[in-house]
Amino acid sequence: MQTNISSNSGADSHVLFDRASALDIAAFVTAGIDLSPGDAIPSDGDSRIDRALAGFLFTCGPDHIRHPEPVEGRDNRTRYPLHGSLAGTPVSRTEMSPDGLRCSAVTEVDLACGGRAAIERVWEVNGNGGGVMLRDRVVNIGASAFAPMMMYHMNIAGRLLGDETRIESASLADGPLAWRFGEGESALFCRPAVAADDRWAEISLAGMPGLQGRTLHVRFRTDTLPFLQMWRCQRGAANVVSIEPASHRLAKRVDLSAGGELDLLEPGQSHDYALAFGVA
Repeated sequence: MQTNISSNSGADSHVLFDRASALDIAAFVTAGIDLSPGDAIPSDGDSRIDRALAGFLFTCGPDHIRHPEPVEGRDNRTRYPLHGSLAGTPVSRTEMSPDGLRCSAVTEVDLACGGRAAIERVWEVNGNGGGVMLRDRVVNIGASAFAPMMMYHMNIAGRLLGDETRIESASLADGPLAWRFGEGESALFCRPAVAADDRWAEISLAGMPGLQGRTLHVRFRTDTLPFLQMWRCQRGAANVVSIEPASHRLAKRVDLSAGGELDLLEPGQSHDYALAFGVA
């Protein structure tokens, strides 16, 4: 499934949805160039994540984010899967508006803890400004409570970035940051997101030579995604940078639980998440 975007920057874009993985975004093309990393990614040995990471956006959750950890109350061999249970789950049903500017989907997923959740997803395109908006509602449709966790990985091909490319965000206390932050072949940071306007945080990859100097702008709701995580990997053939709004800080589940940060979602209850992006 594909939808087209008319951009104020003069560079038309389109997004290609992945029905086989929760209606994530397999490709985001602007000015004829796909921002997705494709094959230039590392592998953790999970085919679901290898496929998801090659695309522009995949959803981590709704029961776990980041790397596998034991499921609470079970033996140590029972673990949450890499990046949670959603990746690689086909959508149950989809609907595209006649003008192609709105696409909705429902994905039902079995959780590692034994519960069940539905992700009610809506993608909307601003036909004037060229921005893309995602709204998700995670609903507990199972018989037991679970702790919702969500993180959105927006993966950008490192080949599009140059020495002049900067990460710009109010969440960066020391100001703009070189895209090749940290040391070595890969690096990661996670910090509280600073809302710039009405509970929304902003972050940009500014001045990408591979996109004729254009900038990728990302916004996300901080009430349910209060952390900004970024990751990069330039190892071997891998060359990828990822912007990752997250529901929880970078910590083990046992530490999050001890800090009262794993709120339970009871049967029938829901949490809402939202983000937006565009190139200008």
